[in-house]
Amino acid sequence: MGYSYSDNGRLKGLLDLYDSDDRRYVEDAASIAWNSLVGVSRSDGTPFFGHALNVASISAFEIGLPAGCSAAVFLHEAITRGTSGMEVTEKFPADIAAMVEGLNNISTIKPKDTRLEAENYRKLIVAYSSDPRVTVLKLADRLEIMRSLEIFPKSARENKTLETLLLYIPLAHQLGLYNMKSEMEDIYFRNAEPLQYRSIRNSLMATEKDRRMMTEQFIGPLKEKLKEAGISYTLKVRTKTAYSIWNKMKKQNVGFGGVFDVFAIRFIIDPEKSEPLTGQQGELLQGIELEHALCWKVFSFVTEKYKSDTDRLRDWLSKPKPNGYESLHITVSNDEGAVLEVQIRTQRMDDIAEKGLASHWSYKGIHSEEKLTEWLKAARTLLEHGGQGQTLSPSDSGEDEILPQPPPDDIFAFTPTGELRRLPAGATVLDFAFDIHTGLGCKCTGGKVNGKGVSIREELKTGDVVEIITSRNQRPTQSWLTFVVTGKARSKIRQRLKQEEFKKAAEGKELLERRLKNWKMEIADQELTDLLKRWQIKTKNEFFANLGAGEIDMIDVRDAILAMRNGTARQTHIKEGTNADWAPAASQQTGGDDILVLNADNVKGLDYKMARCCNPIYGDEVFGFVTIKEGVKIHRMSCPNAARLIEKFPYRIQKVTWSRTPSGSVFQTTLRITTHNENSVITDISNVIDRFKASVRSLTVSENGRASTYEIHLTVSVSGNLELDKVIAGIRATKNVIRVQRS
Repeated sequence: MGYSYSDNGRLKGLLDLYDSDDRRYVEDAASIAWNSLVGVSRSDGTPFFGHALNVASISAFEIGLPAGCSAAVFLHEAITRGTSGMEVTEKFPADIAAMVEGLNNISTIKPKDTRLEAENYRKLIVAYSSDPRVTVLKLADRLEIMRSLEIFPKSARENKTLETLLLYIPLAHQLGLYNMKSEMEDIYFRNAEPLQYRSIRNSLMATEKDRRMMTEQFIGPLKEKLKEAGISYTLKVRTKTAYSIWNKMKKQNVGFGGVFDVFAIRFIIDPEKSEPLTGQQGELLQGIELEHALCWKVFSFVTEKYKSDTDRLRDWLSKPKPNGYESLHITVSNDEGAVLEVQIRTQRMDDIAEKGLASHWSYKGIHSEEKLTEWLKAARTLLEHGGQGQTLSPSDSGEDEILPQPPPDDIFAFTPTGELRRLPAGATVLDFAFDIHTGLGCKCTGGKVNGKGVSIREELKTGDVVEIITSRNQRPTQSWLTFVVTGKARSKIRQRLKQEEFKKAAEGKELLERRLKNWKMEIADQELTDLLKRWQIKTKNEFFANLGAGEIDMIDVRDAILAMRNGTARQTHIKEGTNADWAPAASQQTGGDDILVLNADNVKGLDYKMARCCNPIYGDEVFGFVTIKEGVKIHRMSCPNAARLIEKFPYRIQKVTWSRTPSGSVFQTTLRITTHNENSVITDISNVIDRFKASVRSLTVSENGRASTYEIHLTVSVSGNLELDKVIAGIRATKNVIRVQRS
């Protein structure tokens, strides 16, 4: 067939899933796609056929969709590259052709059509296809893109991440595809909040040994009983995703250590390999009755050995959820008081929990076919009618999970061609125009937002599609500065106003010189300075500009000069506001690596220092690393070196905790701040720092002329991470600040 060696092996694995008829359809579709995609590459230069194969593999192996869905994926990619739709309708069954048509139609939807609202997006999907499997395939396509996010340029990554956040994660949530939803959430989290993501991942790595030990201690006393009962099972440890942990930390306002259900132990029972069970009448139990009986038997073993919290018992066996979800969840504690969540289910139940009710495609038999039909009907009803919070399958934990929300401090809007623009909250049509191009902003007279005419002051919302209206006669005015919020817009407006002022100043100066010549008068420098005070104007340029604009009458100027020369003018003292150069404030206290702020019982008598690679401060999630010559080094969990140290030297990792009350010490940490090149931004940042219990230790500023930004490295002394959070939040809210990151 002409496939490369690597793709041929992967394709063979896909084809081996199917019987002869299904295999033929998938193989023919893959051949058509290969021929159509020859020479077509992805952003990183790899063959585009690999994308189609990846999506087909996700649909088959991870979701369990039938062969027709894999064939539809290949045919869809072929048609988008020129293959005739007639060839598809002639060679393939009607249901495959219908899915291909649905995928083709969905691929034409642009962000400007959906306005990034999941409800509208679902309606478009339903309008384009009557088969919910098309929706699932589209989600598989997006999951593959998110897994390959690093191959795309930065602007495309931001666009795809936002679309995934607002469109595809909610769709996966509502269709019960929780594995897919969780993975996309974690990829979004890794890209949107890299520091928090890295900190949580490092914390998970650091505590992995504890989780393994706790699992072994838990299952040890139960092994013999389960063996005697003839129950065949697999034990799995489910660890919460980084995104779910982060949500809990925010919701409960706790650190990583305060999240008690970071992991759960799951019994997955295999009824076919377990010893038969009999009912009350002595009959052999089969099917669902056997599955339920085995689950309750394991439940009894667990609760006999460990103390259970009956308030947290979740029985979805006796009364399954309307969507068919079955499982037992119980929270138990051992003699030491360690709390653990235990889930008990069969392999069939686990497949549904892992893949959602779409997993019925993986099962054969009349009961599964009936449930699949029910799922398809429910999926179509949900997609047609929406319904906030409705889903077709529960989350693995049984909790109502919070869907990701867009960043609260930013809005995302699109040009009519679908280009994504990220702006701060409160941004207006005029901000949007300047963000595209300075010339467009200076000529902007209004705009169309989602097709509706609006003024330049109109505030934008995430998902708006904005078209700018211009006029060649438009000029920036001082009033524009009262409502724009972006640093770029303010900077460019001021720049244009200055240019206009210089132009008017030149005209005004020429006019004054001409009039003075007509009056046979000359003006001394001191007299010009006195005129500025007379009209309460700060600069000569502004004075000349007012003359050029006609805001100061020439006769009044002449009379003022004559009055001053006659000694009859009253000098008016104008108190001008000062804007002194900003200098770093002196540190109130100095922090040192030798200040005892840690309570680490196992390292008494040892020296310890704060690692300079990450500069931990009071309240950070930290760990100790035992060095050879320098005692214990204290690192932040989010330290760039943390993952390497934890993975390579687990035996040298030392648990440490902060003392309950800070000792009055101060800690140094460095902030990297990117701002627009506004001269006032340094003063504004200093004012923020002055409001809190912080002081500046050092500051360096470098200018990026190409991007018109300042890169500021600011070392501050703070009492702890709560105070630092306030400082960072205050700086982020400062005008002209683009981003703030802790080094």
